[in-house]
Amino acid sequence: MSQPETQSEIVLCVNPAVDNQTLNDLFAASWPRHRPYDFRRELEHALVYVCAYAGERLIGYVKVAWDGGVHGFLLDPTVHPDYRRRGLGTALVAEARRQAAAHDLEWLHVDYDSELDEFYRQCGFVPTLAGLIRLRE
Repeated sequence: MSQPETQSEIVLCVNPAVDNQTLNDLFAASWPRHRPYDFRRELEHALVYVCAYAGERLIGYVKVAWDGGVHGFLLDPTVHPDYRRRGLGTALVAEARRQAAAHDLEWLHVDYDSELDEFYRQCGFVPTLAGLIRLRE
């Protein structure tokens, strides 16, 4: 395996054309329980999504869904394991945050597991109480 590229060779792109296979490859490498998924509908309805590329290779992704008003929801921040711990996740979230603000959103929400608390605090999120109901098993 070759040495991953440096941060300076990584490019963030907003709403690029990206296909299912490319996204599924990234998610399969990043999330052990990932199953092939059709991302097209989500991408069509997302307010914005940001992809990180090292050359032609997709190595990071995040999207912002929204309520049609002032609330955005940060979803699926994903960084390929070969590129973690270099600030790429933070850069993806920062760009998603900038894009959400540029679309006049007032709030950006995120749900996360407790082990990610420090990461999201470093990204500027403030913990709040929230509720959740699982609709499907």
